Amino acid sequence: MTSAIDGIQLTARNVDLPTLGGILDRQQARKFDVVVPASRVSASHGNLHVSGARTTLSLDGVTTSDQIFRPSDICDGGISEKLGIPRQYLRKMREQAVDLYDANVNGWLRRADDKKYLLRGFTSDNDDETGVGRALLSDGYRIIDNLDGLTALLRGLRDSGMKVTVSCDLSERRMIVRVHSEEIRSLAPALLSNYRSPFTGKTGADNPVVFAGFVFTNGETGGGAHTFTPQIKIQVCNNGMTLTRDALRAVHLGARMDEGVIRWGEDTKKANLDLVSKQARDAVRTFLDVKFVERKIIEIEEKAGRKVSKPKETIEFVTSTLRFTEAEREAIFEHFIVGGDLTAGGVMHAVTSVAQTLPDPDAAYDMESVGIRAMELAATA
Repeated sequence: MTSAIDGIQLTARNVDLPTLGGILDRQQARKFDVVVPASRVSASHGNLHVSGARTTLSLDGVTTSDQIFRPSDICDGGISEKLGIPRQYLRKMREQAVDLYDANVNGWLRRADDKKYLLRGFTSDNDDETGVGRALLSDGYRIIDNLDGLTALLRGLRDSGMKVTVSCDLSERRMIVRVHSEEIRSLAPALLSNYRSPFTGKTGADNPVVFAGFVFTNGETGGGAHTFTPQIKIQVCNNGMTLTRDALRAVHLGARMDEGVIRWGEDTKKANLDLVSKQARDAVRTFLDVKFVERKIIEIEEKAGRKVSKPKETIEFVTSTLRFTEAEREAIFEHFIVGGDLTAGGVMHAVTSVAQTLPDPDAAYDMESVGIRAMELAATA
């Protein structure tokens, strides 16, 4: 799945490192970040105008002009949060009455003129045209760009000396980099003895191998902290068991930023690179470890073996609790039956295998992340 705005690719699914790096390079060249008081922001025809954000140097001197952004859905979400306008109402106004959108946004901006915001955007390919408003955030939001995060991650992996396999997703909310090492492996016969891959038909009884790994995520638009989360990869089906309770997290909070267009200095970028690189090395030491994997497999197997006597009712309970869509519920039930493992562990396998089939990076990541939770729910159903 890919999507683009004004020639900028915004999403990618199951791409390799060079492809992701190229996308992020092109995005980086078009980024426009500005810290601005509410008094200098206004809405017109559904667009955000930032007064005096652009400067032009000519023979006549320096002149300033507005920078105009068309807000993305994520940016509208930030406007809703910062200005206290209900999200559904804001979406309805954008779709049906843009004049009301302008009036509401401008009215609440005027009541917040002592506040400053970080507005993240992409400029248009033609500098005179409207850009893309990516996010409206707190001026205390610490930016770690995806390109810097990826560079630092690769540095940390290189320094560890570990041979790994990497696959990548990108959405407007987050970058997702999955890392696993086939050198760090264990066996999980109790977990996989009755399981059959819905993709290849191969059985876990014949190949009960699992690999150590982790998932690195980073958000540029307020999508949460950057995280390192352990993940155990099952060789027979490529499903990933994500251990969210063991995640290393770092919230994007920093000192208040000065007003104006942000141009990052090398010292700031180096600090971000050093931080993520050290965390990557910690993740490798902690998660790419046979004893860690073996310990987690034992914990998972304690609940995974619970028999599911009423598959349809159990899947209905699990998917409704986790708020999956009807289409997702049907797919999970199908994968559960095809997988042949009528246990709570089989429910986890079904959830994580369906996650692999979803074209949307965020939906896939969110579903994959609750696989173990689905198993726990199934064990109690």
